[in-house]
Amino acid sequence: MLDVRRLVLLRDLAAHGTVTAVAELHGVTPSAVSQQLRLLEDETGTRLLERTGRSIHLTAAGEQLANDTEHVLTALEQAQDRLYTAVGEPTGALRLACFPSALAPVAAPLGEALEGTHRSLRLHITEAEPEAAVRLLLQRRADIALLYRYTNLATPPYPGVETCVLRTDPLVAVLRDDHPAAGPAGNPVDLRELADTPWITAPPQTACGDAVLQACRSVGFTPQVRHTCTDFSAMIALAASGGHTVLVPRMAATRLPPALAARPVTDTALTRTIEAAVRHGTAHEPAIAAGLTALRALSDSTTDTTQAAGTSHLTANPQTKNLNSPRPSSPSLSSQR
Repeated sequence: MLDVRRLVLLRDLAAHGTVTAVAELHGVTPSAVSQQLRLLEDETGTRLLERTGRSIHLTAAGEQLANDTEHVLTALEQAQDRLYTAVGEPTGALRLACFPSALAPVAAPLGEALEGTHRSLRLHITEAEPEAAVRLLLQRRADIALLYRYTNLATPPYPGVETCVLRTDPLVAVLRDDHPAAGPAGNPVDLRELADTPWITAPPQTACGDAVLQACRSVGFTPQVRHTCTDFSAMIALAASGGHTVLVPRMAATRLPPALAARPVTDTALTRTIEAAVRHGTAHEPAIAAGLTALRALSDSTTDTTQAAGTSHLTANPQTKNLNSPRPSSPSLSSQR
């Protein structure tokens, strides 16, 4: 019988390319990974790796075994699913990968909600941006991933997962309350009114940075960027001290310093969607189903009436499955893996 943990190391080597990367992923030393891979070769009686100097590559047999490992892990996951379904009550660990700006408004209440309804279920949260969260999901180091997509960017779908939209999160302009464009509370701001003010944005090649740049260019100007940072709270602090403009998701602008005001923008389609993602075929596992149910309930309770029609639906994505659909009688391995 092959050791599943060693198979996972081989699978991760195929995905990440180096022993060092696999060691960092699992929190062990590279020599420990190499030793386990050599033991796997001994177990199989087959050369799985080619070593050239300090480089290492999978042989054809190694590639095949790495691919077959996904089938093994899926079968184990389905067996666990059937076991837990027989028990009924969700138990054990539920691992959530969550992007930073959703930690306080979504992940924290989720832990409280699950504690109140499922005493035997323990939530474990890992902070991760969407791409990293999907990797954790596919590596079976997370059970649910919270993701976001900016609607003005052509973000490709993630293979191997199925998602549902929990809520929409419109972008708002955060600026000094004495700025001429601020106006009365609730009045939308035309981004063109902010063309001559200094901006704070996320760095280029980040989703938020690209979304803001695209939004400004679509109305005819490129923002004068004074500061760049990835932390929304830091952006807001810099805006309060320097009078700069920021465009951030409303979820990140709930607690503003007294000198700042958040205003909607005239382009009501300028939003990001908040999505829950799971591996194909796992949405009905008791712990994951309980987590998804709680996430939907939290989203329903915090979403404005005006947004309700745009939430709790499936993403328009041919690779996305309905997480609310009835459980299939005979689960099968998804071709999107």
